[in-house]
Amino acid sequence: MTKKSELLEAIAGKNRGLLASEIDNVRVLSAIQQLEDRNPTPRPLEAKDLLEGNWRLLYTTSREILGIDRFPLLNLGQIYQCIRTAEAKLYNIAEIVGLPFLEGLVTVSANFEPVSESRVSVKFERSIVGLQRFFSYQSPEKFIKDIETGKKFLPLDFSLANRERQGWLEITYLDEDMRIGRGNQGNVFVLAKEKNNV
Repeated sequence: MTKKSELLEAIAGKNRGLLASEIDNVRVLSAIQQLEDRNPTPRPLEAKDLLEGNWRLLYTTSREILGIDRFPLLNLGQIYQCIRTAEAKLYNIAEIVGLPFLEGLVTVSANFEPVSESRVSVKFERSIVGLQRFFSYQSPEKFIKDIETGKKFLPLDFSLANRERQGWLEITYLDEDMRIGRGNQGNVFVLAKEKNNV
């Protein structure tokens, strides 16, 4: 079994980390570290064709992300990080599912700037929160196009530009369909590249 297969097996059934025990986390982090040691792309920020695209979250230790699932009657749906290398932008999109017609969306957009061969500083600039049906949400790809045209989304569409919301992300593993990153708050992220930009 390859190290990548071992990691996928370790995270299987853990619902992005929501169902992971402390023992599960130790096992997953060990599998992540072993895969990072075999990173085929040591300078990931130069591999723009690999980085570009929509990435679906498979596993994280981020309590901030997993905490979205704690609201009554709501569950965390798919979570995406969509990278647009030409514009040096990223979009974090969390789909919220639950009661019919009350499916939600939590989105944060940010600019990023390389600070090394594998690390970017991230400056969050905009947050959009609301119901998917009010946004005519169909997919991350279409939603990002709407954001990039300057469209405003009511009721909660606000700028983060004047706030000190920034951090960094280290890309520790990158291949054609998997990316692993570590953030400034000590969190780890395992993502799979969507084949057709959904």
